[in-house]
Amino acid sequence: MSNYSSKLESKQMDFLCDAILSLETREDVYRFFEDICTINEIKDLEQRLQVAKMLKQKRTYQDIASTTGASTATISRVNRSLNYGSDGYNKVFERIDWHKD
Repeated sequence: MSNYSSKLESKQMDFLCDAILSLETREDVYRFFEDICTINEIKDLEQRLQVAKMLKQKRTYQDIASTTGASTATISRVNRSLNYGSDGYNKVFERIDWHKD
């Protein structure tokens, strides 16, 4: 059991986490997120992860903004999370091959 405590922690959030953890294939993930999120919500999540990836690659804010369409406020927020957040992005980047395009 982890010692991590989240501001989001609740029985409902545990249920969502358990639901996500139950997904076994990329197709499962696509199907679940298409059902639970709007296209814009999914695109926002996708964009933030791309911004985080590009920040890890030491790309400039201008390059990131022009490539992803993200605002400088979004890039700043993601950068702050990467450096001072809960380590969620970094945990994902430790586990996936994020160097490929």
